[in-house]
Amino acid sequence: MTEHGDRTPVRTAVVGTPGDRRVTLFAAACARYDLPAPAVVPWTRVLRDEEIRIEPGTLVRIESPGQDAEADALLRGPGRPTRAGGGAAWHAALTAGLERIRRAVARTPGAVLLADVDEIAVMFDKRRCHARLAAAGVPVPPALPGPVGGYAELRERMDRASWRRVFVKPAHGSSASGVVALQVAGSRIKAVTSAELTRGGAAGAGPYEGERAGGGPYESGRAGGGPRGDGRAAVELHNSLRVRSYGDEDEVAAIIDLLAADGLHVERWFPKAGFGGRVIDLRVVTVGGTPTHAVVRAARAPMTNLHLGGVRGDLGAVRARLGPRGWERVLDACARAAACFPGSLCAGVDVMVGADWRDVAVAEVNAFGDLLPGLTGLPGGVAEGLDTYAAQVRAVLARHVPAGAPASRPSTGHPSEGHPSEGHASAGRAAVSHAVVAR
Repeated sequence: MTEHGDRTPVRTAVVGTPGDRRVTLFAAACARYDLPAPAVVPWTRVLRDEEIRIEPGTLVRIESPGQDAEADALLRGPGRPTRAGGGAAWHAALTAGLERIRRAVARTPGAVLLADVDEIAVMFDKRRCHARLAAAGVPVPPALPGPVGGYAELRERMDRASWRRVFVKPAHGSSASGVVALQVAGSRIKAVTSAELTRGGAAGAGPYEGERAGGGPYESGRAGGGPRGDGRAAVELHNSLRVRSYGDEDEVAAIIDLLAADGLHVERWFPKAGFGGRVIDLRVVTVGGTPTHAVVRAARAPMTNLHLGGVRGDLGAVRARLGPRGWERVLDACARAAACFPGSLCAGVDVMVGADWRDVAVAEVNAFGDLLPGLTGLPGGVAEGLDTYAAQVRAVLARHVPAGAPASRPSTGHPSEGHPSEGHASAGRAAVSHAVVAR
């Protein structure tokens, strides 16, 4: 069992949802290093502003609230969990909860918080995150400045910028919820999204059939749902696992206007590389600022998220297509993005490779972007043979357990399941070289 220099066992705790995969994978990683099972502080307790109990000397990890319906209701307010909306309320409640966690750790003797809660808040605000990355010289797609009030304003500003293709993102969304890939050409329009425009509070209730009110936002609809005052059903957006296309301008305008209520971040479309008949991007996990794990996400739709039909691509083949210098550009962009969040042990960087296979751009930096079951570290890299959670536990022990204390070596066995490692030895060695860049 790993111990402090005074022989006290290392204690860990995780703020998360009991039973969630993120919590169980972290616990498995702790067991790999002979640590006691982490205490679990439920997010529901934090969000209700109940007492947060932490043992002295505990290393405290913050996890995502995950898919817990009760936590979602506490974050966004009551409503169907499938609704695409409520991001502003979600972010405000999350930020308040993060501050409660910070105060609880600060008043507990010897406890250490393994995350910077202010950085988490920035990563969950796409506008602030994009601005931080751009200011640091990280390659990102150009974005429209300031708030975008709705569809009419969006089209006006697209025309002013001579942009015909954009990605419209809810400012506080995640998992591609509400993201719209929008293309316009003269009178033709196409919007691709996983959000379903519905009537009456449930996905599948039927398409929207209203009409715009004076050319402005749709007065009849809202993302959260519920009946209108006149008794007619409100227009709503609900997430689905199917990516769909809209070609009717009234429907597209309704979607954008609904999303605008929670704030929008609009980026110029970055044409992504194609490989094997699909478009691709990469999720690269950094630990301590160093790129340690990578997975290719490939899809036939503009959104490559795995839960929306994307698949894991062949990282070795993509790396070979990029060549050594191209792969170095990818890792450099990820290391520079992680360096913008120096207080965060781990980040999941979504990086896009251009259609020319030369340009790269960072699309997102995710505070909880490490849920990649079965993926081990880049061969030859600092996390070779370790999943994302074990790599973080090892980094935490190296940073917080005094020199000379037992055990920085994992026990035999591996907590992950399923997929073999993906990548090349040279890719892993390149990742190691970026440790200095990220500090």
